[in-house]
Amino acid sequence: MSLTSAQKFLWVLAGVAALAFVWLLLWSDYRADRARTDAEPPFFAKFELTDHQGMVRTEEDFAGRWMLVFFGFTNCPDVCPTTLSEVAAVMDGLGDDAAKVQPIFITIDPERDTPAALAEYVPLFDASIIGLTGTPEQIAATSETFPIFFERVEEAAAPDGYTMGHTSHLFLFDPDAGFADSWPYGTPAEEILADLEERI
Repeated sequence: MSLTSAQKFLWVLAGVAALAFVWLLLWSDYRADRARTDAEPPFFAKFELTDHQGMVRTEEDFAGRWMLVFFGFTNCPDVCPTTLSEVAAVMDGLGDDAAKVQPIFITIDPERDTPAALAEYVPLFDASIIGLTGTPEQIAATSETFPIFFERVEEAAAPDGYTMGHTSHLFLFDPDAGFADSWPYGTPAEEILADLEERI
């Protein structure tokens, strides 16, 4: 093999090595980005609403605690009271760990669910539940940060002639307000409690 051929061979080897090195760098960056993306919650709880005692609350007020969030309305005939009863059972089952969890009920019917109406309603289930309301615009803005649906449904037999159709999932957010999990309507309190106990 002549010197020129050897030099060419070495240059080819060096080029292949350089390409391999660049590929490894790009691949490691890609893997790191994927790991960061996979670890990030798909969305965060975000709201600025008035609680049932007349205080303005945001998600930052509950930093460091897990949040159990449910959207509903006080005139709801079955789904809302059933879910809030399950939440109350979960809070009771948590015992000393209950201080690490904040249950929140956000109305999707601000026209009727004033702070005073919520103050009469939420303590019926558990004293630790915070009811939140606001203007229709604030409720609409809040709903855009959560994957929820709600609508007014005219119904002559309902109070004031209408009811509300809405998402019935119970949402769980971590201490940084990042989405952690959700449970569909009808999930037993025991199942929710077991999941929470594993997390906290």
